[in-house]
Amino acid sequence: MSRQEGSPTSGVFELLGDEFEEVAFGHDAEVGLRAIVAIHSTVLGPGLGGTRFYPYPSETEALVDVLRLARGMTYKHAVAGLDTGGGKAVIIGDPATDWSPALIKSYAHFVDGLAGRYLTAEDVGTTQADMDVIRQITPHVTGTSPDLGGSGDPSPATAWGVLWSMRAVAERLWDSSSLRGRRVVVVGVGKVGTALVHHLVRDGAEVTVADVDPEAVERLVDQHGVTSVPPEEAHTVACDILSPCALGAGLDRRSIPQLECRAICGAANNQLAEPGDGGRLAEAGVLYVPDYVANAGGVINIAEERDGYDQGAAYQRIEGILETTHLVLDRAAAWDLTPAEAADTIAEERLAAARAARPRR
Repeated sequence: MSRQEGSPTSGVFELLGDEFEEVAFGHDAEVGLRAIVAIHSTVLGPGLGGTRFYPYPSETEALVDVLRLARGMTYKHAVAGLDTGGGKAVIIGDPATDWSPALIKSYAHFVDGLAGRYLTAEDVGTTQADMDVIRQITPHVTGTSPDLGGSGDPSPATAWGVLWSMRAVAERLWDSSSLRGRRVVVVGVGKVGTALVHHLVRDGAEVTVADVDPEAVERLVDQHGVTSVPPEEAHTVACDILSPCALGAGLDRRSIPQLECRAICGAANNQLAEPGDGGRLAEAGVLYVPDYVANAGGVINIAEERDGYDQGAAYQRIEGILETTHLVLDRAAAWDLTPAEAADTIAEERLAAARAARPRR
């Protein structure tokens, strides 16, 4: 298996700009591995982020995606107060047809060669079982099974964090953290969305669900008596909180004028199609919790593994997302910023302070 510092395409350094510390390319033709690890920043600690196994149409698109995701992880960790930096990885291929134990092991050797500058985890197309295989080869992996000292599936922790962010929204809009009687529309009921629905129903919220998978919707309707709507109509439902928990980029020029919600708070990554959509939400009178603030529970959970995982301590720290949400919304109000802009400024302040405190080389 070969590891290259370089580019599979022209213009890579233009894509990197002056932000990224390292981009590594792993190739093992024998097992079909084509992987990219992007380390955006280790100012706060080693780059931590999941491995996405996805059939990108081109290597350029894979590179653009991993850079975008790694940068996002830097900001997520900084706002969450974690001593970890931003990193992400992609494996180019279809996990349904290209996955093999040999490929995962080869990828693990690739990660190990980065000597701890990058810590991997589960993401789209990879599983906890994959992380357990990787752990056999390198210690630089998180989210392994509890038997191996890990925290397991991060989805419940992510849902727990979104719930506490919603409670902050409720405090701001209705002067109470209670969600009882509040109508919440959850768009996307995979592992995170389903766990969130369980919490909301328990808290007395009136829940509506939507998903492209009708069986997933039917299970929740049968189990909890929630209502359902087609996913293409979910953003138009009159509700208190809209919770995107599936694909990103759903909030755009077309959808924002159709919103009938008071607030948006969900687990999906990259919910805004473009930066200007934060301003459009503000103009529409919709309170928006930036995605990487609300969905930080998963990374907070796995970051706890570095000091020996304790679920109680981890979940208590995740509950701090309530205060983080208030901090971001307070900054937005005080500085006349959108919440997305406010979250970015808080992250950048912490990163700048950490850089300033570093010993000069």
